[in-house]
Amino acid sequence: MSTNVRPDIDAAVAKLSGTLGSKREIAKLPEVLWEGETVDMLATGIYGKGNGLVVMTNMRLIFLKHGIMGQQLEDFPYPKISSVQWQGGMIMGTMTVFASGNKAEIKSMPKDNGKALADKLRMVLARGGAAPGVPAAAAAVPQQQDPASRLATLDQLRAVGAISDQEYQERRTAILNSI
Repeated sequence: MSTNVRPDIDAAVAKLSGTLGSKREIAKLPEVLWEGETVDMLATGIYGKGNGLVVMTNMRLIFLKHGIMGQQLEDFPYPKISSVQWQGGMIMGTMTVFASGNKAEIKSMPKDNGKALADKLRMVLARGGAAPGVPAAAAAVPQQQDPASRLATLDQLRAVGAISDQEYQERRTAILNSI
């Protein structure tokens, strides 16, 4: 499906398994993005009281619901996210985001888009908040996770095959050396 909203948004929409119930949010997305912010991945899901759009950008994770009776916008800047969990069923799954001592559950996410987004988000967190496509050393976002959380995230990435054993050992050594 082509939305002709913006090239980065159109590319992310093309990867969605379905846009049912999220067309209004896709159209409104440029209004909620910060200057210089680009969309990397999208998924649909239910958060709080409504079905909406989960947006992974180069700066943050966003949940956007834009209905006739009300709007909901919640964002999670990467440095504030301590970990991400994915629990998948046959067709749908739930992504749980732990940020600033809070827990946000986004339910009824299509399994393919939700798992891919959760895996990529874990990779961003393991890189210290570096945006997708940006080398970790060039990330302007300082690392604010404690070493135990960083090691747990690293273990999750290795468990799902997002990083190799060699990358795991190198990053684990770097985390332990930073203590």
